[in-house]
Amino acid sequence: MLQKNIKAIRKSKGLSQEELAIKLNVVRQTISKWEQGLSVPDSDMLIMISEALETPVSTLLGETIIEPKADAIKAISEKLEVINLQLAQRKEAKRKTLHWLCISLCAVLVAVFAALIVLNSPYLGWNYSDPETAVAGAAFHLFEWLLVRLAPIIFTGMIVGIFLTWRKK
Repeated sequence: MLQKNIKAIRKSKGLSQEELAIKLNVVRQTISKWEQGLSVPDSDMLIMISEALETPVSTLLGETIIEPKADAIKAISEKLEVINLQLAQRKEAKRKTLHWLCISLCAVLVAVFAALIVLNSPYLGWNYSDPETAVAGAAFHLFEWLLVRLAPIIFTGMIVGIFLTWRKK
């Protein structure tokens, strides 16, 4: 009786074995064993099951419950609605993250350009007879040269990204 009642009530509530297992902090296989009659929950677990299924313990232990035929289409549509909502939330979170990433990259580019303007290419006055200074100066010059050529393209792309991810409420 208990095994059939757990299964019938779980299904009538629209819960899978996995969902019930999560509520009870057990593995799915435990729920399966209870429903197959291979094991029986102890009294504490029986109380937790009744709370999770919002059903009195007496009903769980009582006579066999006739399994109601749930409207399958309604149950599926409700689950799909939840899934769609979760997907929409993920998409919105990704859009916000991308939007702020574009804004941050633009701010970083502006800050680096401002720093380069203030520094006024200090490596030009370095003593290049020292090999370490020469390598550092060449690397700094390469960085500055690439930044000056690539930054406008990156900046333009980020501005476009900001406008594409902009969502007015």
